[in-house]
Amino acid sequence: MTMKLYCFGESGNSYKAALALELSGLDWDPVFVDFFGGQSRTPEYREGLNVMGEAPVLVDGDIQLSQSGVIQDYVSEKSGKFGGQGAQERRDVLRWVLWDNHKLSSMAGMTRFLMNFLPEDKRPQEVIAFSQGRLKAAYAVLNSHLANRDWIVGRGITNADLSCCGYLYYPEPFGFDRAEWPHIDAWLTRLSQQPGWKAPYDLMPGSPADRA
Repeated sequence: MTMKLYCFGESGNSYKAALALELSGLDWDPVFVDFFGGQSRTPEYREGLNVMGEAPVLVDGDIQLSQSGVIQDYVSEKSGKFGGQGAQERRDVLRWVLWDNHKLSSMAGMTRFLMNFLPEDKRPQEVIAFSQGRLKAAYAVLNSHLANRDWIVGRGITNADLSCCGYLYYPEPFGFDRAEWPHIDAWLTRLSQQPGWKAPYDLMPGSPADRA
């Protein structure tokens, strides 16, 4: 049975789940969520797919999952990939997924939204500056960690990598310049060279160009 991932191209959290599915080799299809048109805020979406009104949502038969980290864990369970080798690595993968959700992706997603998807006269510059400061601290942690390793945990791609990269391939400006973080840049290059890798707008339906 083909799994369905309810997602949209602009969503970095959707990208984490979509990339895990694509690289895993599992059978899946993306289903477009018209987030900017308000679909995820409708009663039908909240009652039928996700009470939180968010994307992504994975549907696999009777199983329905939300939150990118949970979906990535399910992909690992089904495919045997990306979960880490042994108990210690699995805990370390979880540690980095939680760190990303709190320190990196949450700040990157909000900052990118404020800078690119709000009308220019509605963009709160002080909030953006504060968020970019938090992001620089997160980039420094990740860049230092990757100084002498190819992947965040262990010797291969794990959900730690697939989570932390979620927003870093997007073209819109939000305070991330790959050239300033050489170890992150090299890691993103390695990841993008993996068979099956696709950029966000090539992997999922929906992009700013569609709404232009």
